[in-house]
Amino acid sequence: MIVTITPNPSLDRTYELADLALGEVNRASHDRLDPGGKGVNVSRALSAAGHRTTAVLPLGGLSGQLLGDLLRRQDIDVAPVPIAGDTRINVSIVEAGGRLTKINAQGPELSAAESAAMLDMVRRGPTDNGWLACCGSLPRGLAPEWYAELVAQVHSGGARIALDTSGPALLAALAARPDVVKPNREELADAVGRPIATIGDAVDAAGELRKLGAQQVLASLGADGMLLLAEEGSWYGTAPVAAVRSDVGAGDASLAGFLGAGGAGPRALAAALAHGAAAVQLPGSVMPTPADLDPAAVAVTADIPLERPLHG
Repeated sequence: MIVTITPNPSLDRTYELADLALGEVNRASHDRLDPGGKGVNVSRALSAAGHRTTAVLPLGGLSGQLLGDLLRRQDIDVAPVPIAGDTRINVSIVEAGGRLTKINAQGPELSAAESAAMLDMVRRGPTDNGWLACCGSLPRGLAPEWYAELVAQVHSGGARIALDTSGPALLAALAARPDVVKPNREELADAVGRPIATIGDAVDAAGELRKLGAQQVLASLGADGMLLLAEEGSWYGTAPVAAVRSDVGAGDASLAGFLGAGGAGPRALAAALAHGAAAVQLPGSVMPTPADLDPAAVAVTADIPLERPLHG
């Protein structure tokens, strides 16, 4: 059982267009409505791969009711924390060339009682070395230290914690020694305060996060692959794709693949790469099933090409 917690979930409406014309009426060729939020996506990807998962999340208003219903239809156990505000609705616009435009709502402000209720719900989560994945930005009302408190609480119960967040919330949580953190390139650069131009730069930045307390760093470098740094070793992997349809939720699919494969070592990194590569070839934030994966396209090595420049 892998439990996810998403402090600021959403309903995600995705529109696919040939080209986005600003200031004009645009007609979508396809559209879809999916449950959203990073932890929610991790649960969706785990469920699609056949793993049992529970999603802990604050839900409010009609949008919250619909979000819970959509998750249950995907065979995900929902542990709702009722809130006074309405669950947010986000919009993504995907053009034919793959360019993504996102409009993310701010979301509700959580009260002290609602924050405490989420922590209490987590106390009923996994023990005995199970995984809990805490993912996404913190909503209004939760201090940056909230994730640090959550990490300490999860560890006291005997479970392991994966943390996928950024900015002050990430830095504040490192001292609590999360078992794995999953920054992308931009989040790595923000955490260390300098650009990431090469794979070697990313390795150095990930190493700094480990020195600050992260037990493992699973770093996503977009089209340039992924890195895994841990006490027992470091690995780099790639999984090229012919065309990207939508990268919404691809990082979340990667984290689900990593945790579903044990959450440590090169085998788990390979699973993360396979899930991420499959996700970017699907519409909207659709999560891949085992049939979508192409393990043969994945390459993982301990011989990291430090001098290789990153795209973009």
